[in-house]
Amino acid sequence: MPPFPVSSSILSTTHLTQFLQEKYKLSPDATCRLLKAGVNHSYLVTNGAAKSIFRIYSLNWRSKKEIEEELRLLNQVNEGGIPVSYPLADVAGTYIQELQAPEGKRFGVLFSFAEGEKLLTYSEELHYKMGTIMARFHQLTQNLTLERVTYTPQIMLVDSLEYLKPFLPSESEEMQFMHNTQRFLLDELAKIESQEIRQGLVHLDIWFDNLNIADNDKITLFDFDFCGNAMQCYDLGYYILQIHSTEADEKDYVAKRASFLAGYESVSKISDEEMRLLPMLGLCVYFFYLGVQCQRFDDWSNVFVNELYLKRFITLRVKRWADFNKMQIK
Repeated sequence: MPPFPVSSSILSTTHLTQFLQEKYKLSPDATCRLLKAGVNHSYLVTNGAAKSIFRIYSLNWRSKKEIEEELRLLNQVNEGGIPVSYPLADVAGTYIQELQAPEGKRFGVLFSFAEGEKLLTYSEELHYKMGTIMARFHQLTQNLTLERVTYTPQIMLVDSLEYLKPFLPSESEEMQFMHNTQRFLLDELAKIESQEIRQGLVHLDIWFDNLNIADNDKITLFDFDFCGNAMQCYDLGYYILQIHSTEADEKDYVAKRASFLAGYESVSKISDEEMRLLPMLGLCVYFFYLGVQCQRFDDWSNVFVNELYLKRFITLRVKRWADFNKMQIK
């Protein structure tokens, strides 16, 4: 009897180790272990004292061209002095590996290791530094484009809510709130003074889980999987929202938000129109990621993505942020 087809698999670390040893000429003692399985799978590769991260993209998640564009951006910002985890070529000079998994062809990329650790909360000084890094990234990529997604209101707010519908009853209070919030945000985005908004490339997922901080306060960004074309202030709005979600004391939030924005503006000015939009853009990104979680249900499983989780997230994250910023959602 032939093997039953699968939609998602976790590849053997034993065989991945052998594959990487051959492709990158690693030592016979090199090891590979799974760090995280989700939309993409991340493996820690240890080769003597050196470490790196091997990411395997899920089936039908990113095309080869989209990955090439992500890597092109990473090489450009790395060469521009932005502290990022960047791609590493194999001995043949190839960045993207092709792996024939049970579900079909998947792509893999080896990335440099981001030294340090993830910190849920950190000092005002580090938020200032993070502001300067984000501003430099935006300066370097302003008015550039990638052959990847352009984050339109349709993608951020309309498509995302469609992905949510099979998981949350339409008559629930939370779903009604999401519909009302969607209408509010779409109306606000339609009013944007576009000449005051910088366009270019965005990371779209800069928060504590995607940056490591070393003992010398060195910050390294990673996971550019959602990079694309958009209003660059999306990155600011999402980062500020994340400060609010991790700081229990409002005074700490206000101080760290101010420090982050001061760091950003020490490099690049934020227009009044961009500043006005920041709270709303953070909500737009929350909409988008709720949609991604539902869209890629098979990758996370129903232990994580279920009705209770979505209701709690909408109440404790989305609604709390809207209430904090006194948005007139009806």
